[in-house]
Amino acid sequence: MAATIKSSPSSVTTTKGQASKRFQVALIKPSHYDDDGYVIQWVRSFIPSNSLATVYSLVDDSRQRAAIGAEVAIDITAADEINTRIKTDEIIARFAAHNNFGLVFLVGVQSNQFPRAIDIARPLRAAGVSVAIGGFHVSGCMAMLPGIQADMQQALDLGITLYAGELEGRCDDLLRDAARGELKPLYNYLHDLPSLEGAPSPLLPKQFLKRTYQLQTSFDAGRGCPYQCSFCTIINVQGRKSRGRSADDVERLVRENLKQGVFWFFMTDDNFARNKDWEAILDRLAKLRAEIAQSGGRDIKLVIQVDTLCHKIDGFIDKAKAAGVVRVFLGLESINPQSLAAANKRQNKITEYRQMLLAWKNAGVLTYAGYILGFPHDTPQSIADDIAIIQEELPLDILEFFCLTPLPGSEDHQTKVKLGEPMDADLNRYDLEHVVTTHPKMSRAEWEQVYRSVWDLYYSREHVERILRRAAATGGGISRLASMIFLFSSMVKIEKVHPLQGGIIRIKRRTDRRSSLPIVPAWQFYPALAVEVAIKLYRNVRHWMWIDALRREVRNDPNRLAYRDTAITPVDEHDVEKLELFNHSADAQATVDHLRKVKELTTVKSVA
Repeated sequence: MAATIKSSPSSVTTTKGQASKRFQVALIKPSHYDDDGYVIQWVRSFIPSNSLATVYSLVDDSRQRAAIGAEVAIDITAADEINTRIKTDEIIARFAAHNNFGLVFLVGVQSNQFPRAIDIARPLRAAGVSVAIGGFHVSGCMAMLPGIQADMQQALDLGITLYAGELEGRCDDLLRDAARGELKPLYNYLHDLPSLEGAPSPLLPKQFLKRTYQLQTSFDAGRGCPYQCSFCTIINVQGRKSRGRSADDVERLVRENLKQGVFWFFMTDDNFARNKDWEAILDRLAKLRAEIAQSGGRDIKLVIQVDTLCHKIDGFIDKAKAAGVVRVFLGLESINPQSLAAANKRQNKITEYRQMLLAWKNAGVLTYAGYILGFPHDTPQSIADDIAIIQEELPLDILEFFCLTPLPGSEDHQTKVKLGEPMDADLNRYDLEHVVTTHPKMSRAEWEQVYRSVWDLYYSREHVERILRRAAATGGGISRLASMIFLFSSMVKIEKVHPLQGGIIRIKRRTDRRSSLPIVPAWQFYPALAVEVAIKLYRNVRHWMWIDALRREVRNDPNRLAYRDTAITPVDEHDVEKLELFNHSADAQATVDHLRKVKELTTVKSVA
């Protein structure tokens, strides 16, 4: 696929047969701007867009059914801007060739991507092209705030349609409205969440996935989460009840991807462990893997997201392993019970962390955990102390950091709006990397410095060796772990973006800059870019060399299987007395005491 979206046999899905009219659909998942105002884009991106896959499949289903008329063909392109350049002049030319008969749909737009979405839409609207914007920002604002916010009003003033809610069961109507030239300013389906069972499953053709690392794709087996985390937008947009695809749906989409040579899957469910059909889905995938193994085909690899209590679900981890899960994302967030309670994340129990992580490690699954910086009781010292405890006592592989951010659509944001508390007006900064509000114990400068420093703190040479030795001693793959350590330890330091927004080889184009900033002259831009690329290459090579040297040292150590430390020592009842995890604060001690009393009362009751 070329680094732009345009009508060509390799980048457009068309309706077969003859038609008197051709309706153009361009689906775009926008990126966002870096601190210098340039679009963040890569030759290969790491995280595929499930929103793009979902909307593409719904539009393609409408195309196959000739939903806007038998005499109308539908041509569809799809582009994720994080790996594909968006050339609005070519989109305008394509639509003009069809008398602007069509729709550009900016999908899955998060708050930090909304300014970029507006910049893409502005010239399209000036040329008379119909444009709609959907995603978590529009839906979150409509769900949690009264009226129309200023940024969304700006979009409406440009003639952009805003779409809140999910598209299942409504795609035909949206396309028909666009075909008639009767798009509404706002579609709001937040109070009518559709069933996913039997709906078209997220499936992007291979040509739209070629610019992802390892040819990855994504799908959601379900939506909704029962928990009430105050920083979360998902519960207010997708609901708190689990809605899922059937095991048949999931098997079908996996098989379709296997046919086109796609074997890596990222399941985007915020918490797959709470999907009511998790067992049926995992069993079906395990059966499929057995079928693949028997035929000598290439095995599937699955990445999932779960909560920190999933290990208490009987058989969950074993079945996940059997289904092909090789990596798991965990919402650790904090080891401070006071911080977890403040964020309504009471489902996280620090007393369960070690057992949960050891269960995944014993299954040979790579663990990632998110850690949030900036809870009300955090200080630079307390954060440093917490990270030291994690390094010593938790068998975690990859730790990634985020700034506590009041995202539009979350309870935190709603509360700050009601109280009139200060928040940055620039949505581009709401990417979980920038500090956008005040903190009771840290200045903004201190908070930002903490975010920059914790990556080096966690991924110190000493701890990287420790992580690799733990993997070697427990039978984990140290080569794949080393590559993940490189990615997560280098991206913020060298590329100045979060690893989840990262990729391979950054692309920076002179004219793809935020509309509010000037275009730098070529004579100034390109020499500076050449120097920047050379410096980054040098730093990346040096960084990889010391990680790889540690990898080789661990791999070649004849005593590597004998390595032991506190983190990979089996859990025992005396942990609560010995480990800093349970004794580093009064709140930690109180949590342990409470659970001990609950256990004692439960034991007495069962004996009685």
